[in-house]
Amino acid sequence: MRILLIEDDTILGAAVRDQINADGHSVDWVTRLDAAADHVNSAAYDLLLLDLMLPDGRGIGFLRDLRKKGDVTPVIILTALDQISDRIEGLNAGADDYMVKPFDLSELSARLGAVARRYSGNPNPLVEIGELRIDLAARSITRSGRSVTLTAREWALFETFVQRPGLILSKAQLEERLYSFGAEVESNTIEVHVSRLRKKLGHTIIDTVRGVGYRLGTAA
Repeated sequence: MRILLIEDDTILGAAVRDQINADGHSVDWVTRLDAAADHVNSAAYDLLLLDLMLPDGRGIGFLRDLRKKGDVTPVIILTALDQISDRIEGLNAGADDYMVKPFDLSELSARLGAVARRYSGNPNPLVEIGELRIDLAARSITRSGRSVTLTAREWALFETFVQRPGLILSKAQLEERLYSFGAEVESNTIEVHVSRLRKKLGHTIIDTVRGVGYRLGTAA
């Protein structure tokens, strides 16, 4: 996934950014709402993490504006406001989840995955593809009963295909989901990861659509 983090607390923001990166996702981090608006207008995000109290305004207003424009990008609110009325206001404004600071980073990872699965159309974390048994929540895979270990980047790439069966994804789209703005991306990065996934999960797991991109293998 490609995630936009809107958080002005530098210590918490760095911890959340590092957690998301460790999970294999790409994250862009901004500390103001005006910068967040610029990012949303210039890139396609899979999910937003939104603080409610920012230097240039309240996150609730930003969220309401997104929804009024028809933007359905999933939003998880991260805030120190812990009253029931605050939660209700956030959810009624269009948030998909609400986490009160301080929170456990592993719980954040779990909630990111849960929201992403709901938006992909299949909230069930258990998926079967041929001889593969996949647990999206536990981030585990077995192939013919044997456990398969993927790196964080490999997992993030494979999860992107699993959550979009039948959809052809271009190299640029895949790079966007693995790397944040300004990150150095080697020209053959996606090809290398796809090759490794095929070796670990089966050569038919990902199809190459020549001149267009890749998709979850139809033979798989």
